[in-house]
Amino acid sequence: MISRIDLRGETLPEGSALRDLLPRAEFDVEAALEKVRPICEDVRHHGAAAVIDYGEKFDGVRVPGLRVPAEAIARALDELDPAVRAALEESIRRARLVHREQRRTTHTTQVVPGGTVTEKWIPVERVGLYVPGGRSVYPSSVVMNVVPAQEAGVEGVAIASPPQKEFGGLPHPTILAACALLGVDEVYAAGGAQAIAMFAYGTEGPEGCAPVNLVTGPGNIYVAAAKRLLKGRIGIDAEAGPTEIAILADSTADPVHVAADLISQAEHDPMAASVLVTDSDELAAATEAELKTQVAASKHVDDRIVPALAGRQSAIVLVRDLADGLKVVDAYGAEHLEIQTADAAAVADRVRNAGAIFVGSWAPVSLGDYCAGSNHVLPTGGCACHSSGLSVQSFLRGVHIVDYTRDALADVAHHVVTLAEAEDLPAHGAAIKARFGWKVPENK
Repeated sequence: MISRIDLRGETLPEGSALRDLLPRAEFDVEAALEKVRPICEDVRHHGAAAVIDYGEKFDGVRVPGLRVPAEAIARALDELDPAVRAALEESIRRARLVHREQRRTTHTTQVVPGGTVTEKWIPVERVGLYVPGGRSVYPSSVVMNVVPAQEAGVEGVAIASPPQKEFGGLPHPTILAACALLGVDEVYAAGGAQAIAMFAYGTEGPEGCAPVNLVTGPGNIYVAAAKRLLKGRIGIDAEAGPTEIAILADSTADPVHVAADLISQAEHDPMAASVLVTDSDELAAATEAELKTQVAASKHVDDRIVPALAGRQSAIVLVRDLADGLKVVDAYGAEHLEIQTADAAAVADRVRNAGAIFVGSWAPVSLGDYCAGSNHVLPTGGCACHSSGLSVQSFLRGVHIVDYTRDALADVAHHVVTLAEAEDLPAHGAAIKARFGWKVPENK
């Protein structure tokens, strides 16, 4: 059901050589670019009509308009299961607690008397938040995108989620209910690359979507390709690939927990990655046995879980010791990394690369997906080696405000002129000289 990779025989290689030995899903965004390019161009030139046409083609339903009526959003909340509402409200409360603490404040540094540099954090004006609607419904993604945007102070928040045939062309009602709980009333029944293009170029009419500055949120390979294509016209958070979990575990780990957590990630998608890194043969064997038992009792077995666990992206990786295990998980750079070892907190503190780290037996990834307070929009495909998950910072821009008096500029003018001339940019120096009658003040 799941393959093994044995790295115990020799010294681990470094860098890309080690990464090449590890399991990873194929996710060729470059190849998908040529498929989404005509879609994005069509939306650019034909606006809402093109988005509606592609919704009919890809989602199987033709909507009369893209903007979800306010009464449909309100009705979705009214009809929401009270238990689901309570769970979403608690998820929102905890996410706000964490994300509110991330907000940066303006800071002024006095560089010299009369010369200051202030760093001011300004929220982007308008964002488009994408919420997937394929194999599963993700109201939690509404929470994870909207809360940090709101806590950052973003004024304009628009959400796009694919139209659902069984709900008359509206996005899933639980997604609409989550929007209502968060006070978001600008929602569009649009999915895939066409939704990203709608955010980038805007659509016409009184119910049209104004262009946004930034697009965030996970999606399939075509959403990722549209983000790559349109990056520059819009800012993006990341090109999210298939979801993944890595578990670093030793002989103290409970194979029941380990297997359950591997399966929980595999049920997302047949391309989802579930990786166990361990120095314990006994744990590896016990986990394999547990996988067979637990998979047999699961839902989504044949269409998601088994293909994910049996795919090239999933494996049990055997290492000589925890030191090598840490090298492996750092090379892998997992979206979600669980540490199930003795003294898990100390081991977690040694991790360098991960989207989010879950410490010990009682902090599974499922907790982070919904109610830990952390954000579950995280870097995938090894991007945790250089990128962060979604946060308040994703929606803020740091702007430097430079304020110098005449005396403060005079004090450093000769250095500016010298550097300008060293770079063969004499007009830069002339801009300084012009302020002092073309004579640079002497160095004090």
